[in-house]
Amino acid sequence: MNKYYEILNKILIDGKVQNNRKGNIKYLLNEQLSLSPNDLLDIFEGHNIARKKLKNELQLFMKGERSVEKYREVGINWWDYCGSILVNSYPSYFEKLPPLIDKINREKRNSKNYVLYLGATGVESNQVPCLSLVQFQIDKGELVLSAYQRSSDASLGLPADIYHLYLMARQIELPLKSITLNLGNVHIYENNIEKTCSLISGEEDVKFELNV
Repeated sequence: MNKYYEILNKILIDGKVQNNRKGNIKYLLNEQLSLSPNDLLDIFEGHNIARKKLKNELQLFMKGERSVEKYREVGINWWDYCGSILVNSYPSYFEKLPPLIDKINREKRNSKNYVLYLGATGVESNQVPCLSLVQFQIDKGELVLSAYQRSSDASLGLPADIYHLYLMARQIELPLKSITLNLGNVHIYENNIEKTCSLISGEEDVKFELNV
């Protein structure tokens, strides 16, 4: 069982139940998922991830593209519920990533923590980023990438976030040592619990419901 499936299984077994306006959830607080390159390979080989769509999505985020129609044009429809524009959401913050990556590649300073912050308090948003912080550090010539997520839908959002972080790491001109996700609240929606069990048991092409 890869590390992603391990945390799904842990939520199913040990998770607490919470009433949520989007639907009931089973959740865990303050979990950590630390992934080596081999762990990432296990996840990407063993789990169906929409690689092309997620790559296109990250590219649009980094361009600061706020029009939902532009995402539809590359086959991404999971932002449709936001209306026509992503307001103070991922593009507003990820558009700061390209110059940060350029700076890291130019400096490559072991002593410096390079940080991308996502989100702002008290601003109107139709989808507050679940990913709150991405930190790039260099340890003996290798990249150590850390992220904090305030909230993580383990069935749908978590594998996408893992792949996005991997794509970010690939843009840094250093070998990757690890990616660590610190998950403030990681959860499975009640209507996806049975499907999550099927996924862990080896069933392919499991389709999860998006709760918004």
